[in-house]
Amino acid sequence: MQDSKSGIKGSDQKLNVTTIPYVITGKDVIAWIANKMKTTVEGLAAQVFGNMLVAYGYIYPLQNHKKLVMCNDNTLYRFQTPYFWPTQKWVAEDSDYAIYLAKRNIRKKGMLEPYEQAHYNHLHKWLNHKWDFIVMQATEQYKAGKERKKPDRVVFDCQERAYWMINRPPRRTHSAMDCGPDRLIDPSVEEKITFDQYRRMNIFYQQAIMRSKVKSSVSLGALVKYVTTYKNHDAFLAPCLPSNPWQTDSDAYWNLNMRRVDVPTKMRVERWSFSLFELLTDLRGRDDFKIFLKKEFSGENLAFWEAAEELKWGTASSMKTKAETIFKTFLAPGAPRWINIDGRTMGLTVKGLEHPHRYVLEAAQTHVFLLMKKDTFFRYLKSPVYKDIQKKALNPEPHNFSPAQLEQNAQSRGPGIHPIILWQQEEEEKAKAAAASAPVDVKAMMSKIDRKK
Repeated sequence: MQDSKSGIKGSDQKLNVTTIPYVITGKDVIAWIANKMKTTVEGLAAQVFGNMLVAYGYIYPLQNHKKLVMCNDNTLYRFQTPYFWPTQKWVAEDSDYAIYLAKRNIRKKGMLEPYEQAHYNHLHKWLNHKWDFIVMQATEQYKAGKERKKPDRVVFDCQERAYWMINRPPRRTHSAMDCGPDRLIDPSVEEKITFDQYRRMNIFYQQAIMRSKVKSSVSLGALVKYVTTYKNHDAFLAPCLPSNPWQTDSDAYWNLNMRRVDVPTKMRVERWSFSLFELLTDLRGRDDFKIFLKKEFSGENLAFWEAAEELKWGTASSMKTKAETIFKTFLAPGAPRWINIDGRTMGLTVKGLEHPHRYVLEAAQTHVFLLMKKDTFFRYLKSPVYKDIQKKALNPEPHNFSPAQLEQNAQSRGPGIHPIILWQQEEEEKAKAAAASAPVDVKAMMSKIDRKK
């Protein structure tokens, strides 16, 4: 069926705004099967055989992924990748399904479908002993997926969703792999759309219509500006100073650009001025930003942003404790480091903290980030703190290694620092910083002084 000469002819089709390669239609599949089987009863046998191909996951629908039947019309389908074929005979384990749901939960920011949310909650209780490992795997797969091209990413998501739709179907859904009596329904019956689904669709289309559009000239101008800004910081477009460690085996570049080096390089300090995101992503830049905020007595916004990041990327076991600490420190009435956000965002955040999850602080964190971006960040760039670090920043001279020196560097190459050791060092530094910034009990200090006297 997939043969380039005698198989079903596929073409590129647009799904929403993404072009999907090699898409086939239901009527083409049924016509091809009928031609090969040489059936005469109006393609009935071809229709049944096409339904079996979809039911067992060899072909999957692109639009209505819950309807696992072959429609004799222009409905779009694709061939499933051989890795997900039932003939592979690898068991669909609960841990793999939990990783898939956790990845979808990260991508959808908690907006799973009802049956997926029910499976997610059940697996969270059932696999709680290794849930941190599941979330870590899901996060790594999500990051790896973002590096793919958008068409490839959409195709892989459809393939994965089609596989789990067959192996972990919703309740009372027809499935060829799991034929329980409580799941069998007539697959040809059209799904009834409830009033709530119509309401949600109406809201979605209203928001899509009201969404601001950007002209192509504006988008191209923004792209040119971005390339102009970052071209000197791209290792493929500009040389690394003092030398490229992958070419010279010299670790000078790594040592100068360590996470929390005392004196950064000029290129690194220049990158902080590009955006607040660049400044906060660099731990050395964030430390410098903290010094500025401490002098202005306004460090609670950055502290709240960091706490929200720890909650988002931290372990599931400590989520509830961190949420309570954040509420008492930043959001509760009379909190020691109370943050100033609007009432609506505060209400939504406090209500969400009753049942905390990783993204419960998303709205408040975004609000605080925009406040720092519009006001504090530009004052930091004009402050003596930033100008002082600009003057102290290093501008390393380029290395000119001879062939003999390059060979010697390759022979004396040493192992790098293990990521776990770096993580332990960061945790120790965080603990020391937290202990240094903790409130001082004046009465206890005075009592100690009196005892010494």
